[in-house]
Amino acid sequence: MTIPTLEDYLNGKPLAYAEIDYNRMPNAYKSIEKELPHHNYIHIVGTNGKGTTGRFLAEMLYRKGFSVGHYTSPHISKLNERFWFNGSDINDEVLKESHSFLQNSLSENYLKTLSYFEYTTLLVPIVFKECDYVVLEAGLGGEFDATNVYEKILSIFTPIGFDHQSFLGNTLKEIASTKFRSLGERAIISKQVFPEVYDYLNEIAKERNSKIYKIEFSSDNYLEENFQSAKMALDVLRIENDFKFGDIPQLKGRIEKIAPNITIDVGHNPLAVDRIIETLNDKKPILIYNSLSDKPYQEILKKFKNNIERVEIIKISDERALKLEDLEDSLKNLDIEFRYFKEIKDSKEYLVFGSFKVVEEFLKIYDSFSKS
Repeated sequence: MTIPTLEDYLNGKPLAYAEIDYNRMPNAYKSIEKELPHHNYIHIVGTNGKGTTGRFLAEMLYRKGFSVGHYTSPHISKLNERFWFNGSDINDEVLKESHSFLQNSLSENYLKTLSYFEYTTLLVPIVFKECDYVVLEAGLGGEFDATNVYEKILSIFTPIGFDHQSFLGNTLKEIASTKFRSLGERAIISKQVFPEVYDYLNEIAKERNSKIYKIEFSSDNYLEENFQSAKMALDVLRIENDFKFGDIPQLKGRIEKIAPNITIDVGHNPLAVDRIIETLNDKKPILIYNSLSDKPYQEILKKFKNNIERVEIIKISDERALKLEDLEDSLKNLDIEFRYFKEIKDSKEYLVFGSFKVVEEFLKIYDSFSKS
C-alpha cells in the first residue's frame, strides 16, 4: 500500500463537519490502544486561554527537568506548531514516522472517516512517545472531544463562555457541563467570568467524587491568570517551583506584539474580545478583522465598536469564511467605519483579530511587506 504524505492525507480531510460522529474517535482509539505508548496526560479544557495555559505549563515542566509534549490546535502557519516537544516544534521526520505508524495500524474505514482533528489527536501518543508528561489541549468541547479518549492525571478548566453553540448547546450551563463532563479524578478551575460556572462544575464533581482546586488569583492581565493556573498544576502534582510571571515565554499568536504597533491574537469569541479590550489601555487601534460564518461576528464587532479607530477587512480563503457583503452590512448597521486592508502605517496602532485564519493571512501579507 502506498502511503500518502501527511500533508496530502490531511488536505483530503474537511476541517469541519456539519455533524460529529461521537463514537468514531473512541472506537478508532480502542482499535489500536494496545499498540500505543501511554502517558501522564494533563487535559486542558475551556473557551479561552487553553493554549497559553498549556504552553506555560509545558515550559515549566520542561524547565524542571521533565520530557514534555504539548498538543495544541489549530496552527497558524505549519502543522508542526501543534506538537511542541522539549522547547520547540516537532520536526518533520517525527511527524512522518508517526503518520506511517497510524497508516499501517488503523483500518481502512478509520483512515477514510477520521476527521482532520481526530487524526492529528491520534498522532499524539506516538509523536510524544518519550515524554514524561503530555499537556493535551481540547478542541471545541470536553466530554465528546477527540482528546478525551486519553486517561488524564489532571484536568485544567480555563475560563468558559459562549462559543461553538451549534455543537455544545445554546446556554452557558449546556456549554459548561459538556466541558466539565471530561472531568477526571482531580481538576483545577481557573478564575471564571461567569460565577454560575463553579456551580455546574461542583455538581459534576460531586457525582464523580472528583477533587477540585479553585484558583482565586485575579489580574488585569489575563495571561498572568493563565500562568497562575499552570503554576497551580505544578503544586497539585507536587513539583516544587518558584516561577514568576515573565519567566516563561507565551504561546505565539496570543496577544503577541510582532512589531511596536502591531498586536496579533487568534481569539474569535466575545470572551476573547473582553480580554483584549482590558489590555488596550485606552488605545484605539485599527482592527484588522474577518470571521468564519459560524462565529458571533456581530456581537464581537459591537463589543469592539467604541474601542477601535476603524475596521480594515482582510480577505481569507476558507469555505467557512463569512461572505464579505454580510460583514460589510454588519459594519454599516453598527455604524463602524471600515475599508479593506492594504498597508501598515508606522504612525498607526493595529490589532489583528478574528481567528487563526485571519492571523495566518495577515502574517503572509506582512511578511511580503517586509520583503518588498
